[in-house]
Amino acid sequence: MIKTTVVGSYPVPDWLGAFPSEQALIDATRVVFKIQEDAGIDVVADGELYRFDINHPDTNGMIDYFVRPLANVRSTPTRGDIAKFHSDAQMAFRAKPAGVVDGPISEGTLNLVHDYERARVLTKAPMKFTVTGPHMLCKTLLDNHYGDRAALCDAIAGVLAAQVEDIYPEVVQIDEANIPGHPEDAAWAVGCINRVLDAVKTTPAVHLCFGNYGGQTIQHGDWQTLVEFLGALHADHVLLEVAHNHTWELPHLARIDKNIKIGLGVVDIKSNVIEDADLIAQRIEDAAAALGEDRIAYINPDCGFWMLKRSVADRKIRALVQGRDLFEGRT
Repeated sequence: MIKTTVVGSYPVPDWLGAFPSEQALIDATRVVFKIQEDAGIDVVADGELYRFDINHPDTNGMIDYFVRPLANVRSTPTRGDIAKFHSDAQMAFRAKPAGVVDGPISEGTLNLVHDYERARVLTKAPMKFTVTGPHMLCKTLLDNHYGDRAALCDAIAGVLAAQVEDIYPEVVQIDEANIPGHPEDAAWAVGCINRVLDAVKTTPAVHLCFGNYGGQTIQHGDWQTLVEFLGALHADHVLLEVAHNHTWELPHLARIDKNIKIGLGVVDIKSNVIEDADLIAQRIEDAAAALGEDRIAYINPDCGFWMLKRSVADRKIRALVQGRDLFEGRT
């Protein structure tokens, strides 16, 4: 009844970092898939290992991987660019912008199709492919061209939509980690995000969290202010961070439009403590009592695993499945 999945990222294996190559990347991705398959994860992800940039370890490449290839986005900001970027308090956690927009954005050399196809042949399991969303990306850029954040967001959405319409994983997940802390953006961001979701030919999903920058929460917020936004998404389900805050806000999640199913965060990736099956089963039970079991499509970690040691991530992955099985009476 309830499927298990991961949010996306996995810790970069030490041997891949020491001896990076295309073949090593393929081998490492195969390992990431096999770990999830052996644990019993229903919908696996490739670990996003190809996005990691050693010069930007705090964001695991989830930003730079997408914006650096774009045409008319400069990746080397000037001192003046950095000072201008710092005037935006919403991005205070970044030392400098991910890029500077100097002209109309186009896809440049971004090639999500290639990255998807490289991973797709390495597993026969149902697979999700993750894409950082247009709202998150636009907030990390310094705009010297559009003069309007909504217009910049829409331009990025157009690029992403054109790419995801040519890939066919079982699930395409859009990652948005900034809007939960800035619900005031929801009115203009939802159309951009939906533009990408509408291009998905399979199952569209959205992951939302309160940030995972260097393994730390970077913004505060709650789900009750985003109920209408979540219900307006053209997604099959939304994967939400709930385990870390221990507040759950289950009555507010129950108010989300019934057409949107829930991917419930039951594993805290900002902690090295390994949840046991009993705790995960209890979290599912609490959510089922408040939401109705039929609303819970997936259980998942709050965010990606990239900041954890592999031994910790692997045990949390196994616990995720064991907790679901215990809840459903499979063990």
